[in-house]
Amino acid sequence: MAVIQLRDITKSYGSFNALRGVNLTVREGEVTCVLGDNGAGKSTLIKILAGLHQPTSGELLIDDSPTTFTTPRDAIDAGIATVHQTLAIVDELSVWRNFFLGQELTGRFGRLREDEMKRICAEQLREMGIDIPDVDVDAGNLSGGQRQVVAIARAVYFGARVLILDEPTAALGVKQSGVVLRFVAAARDRGIAVVLVTHNPHHAYLVGDHFTILKLGRQELDAPRADVTLEELTHQMAGGGELEALSHELGRR
Repeated sequence: MAVIQLRDITKSYGSFNALRGVNLTVREGEVTCVLGDNGAGKSTLIKILAGLHQPTSGELLIDDSPTTFTTPRDAIDAGIATVHQTLAIVDELSVWRNFFLGQELTGRFGRLREDEMKRICAEQLREMGIDIPDVDVDAGNLSGGQRQVVAIARAVYFGARVLILDEPTAALGVKQSGVVLRFVAAARDRGIAVVLVTHNPHHAYLVGDHFTILKLGRQELDAPRADVTLEELTHQMAGGGELEALSHELGRR
């Protein structure tokens, strides 16, 4: 089932066209990968989906109904959670405090239900395949992959239907990237729609069900996994045609 549909979305900032007629369908239980280099339009697309910016033209549909997001709260209320590269994780707070940050469980007189929050946090992480033995540890002591996972698990627990992940593996090594990608797959298997924004075709192909490549605001590719190989994805991402032309021009074959 399609949760989000974008139809001929454009976004202009003065004379600069950041997006030029983008079409995208985001479905439950699928990972939709949006790939592109710096300046491709990925960040602009994220901001539109997250309610930070409105498109210049085109249509946004949620559950087949035309929708306008005027604030990030509108996107959150529609079940869209965005995990940005700059994670909203406070290093000096424990894992469980970060998990419930801004949505703490309280009892009489506003007292924190600490034991319950610790238990829920540990259970949710464990169910998603991540074992952090002590959720009392400061988040600053976690690895980059674990920090990403806490942010994603928090969004899942608080009811996200769509997870938008902005370059979640960009600053991670192979092992920690694997932690995050396993978590992405686990979220998909729960029926959540995942939008994975990345410049890494290898990471995208490990978990992706549908692929879109942006280049200078235009869609260069929009295809399901069955119709594209990793080699083709990598070739398109690398600007294969341009590289071949340059190789010919420089006399290298």
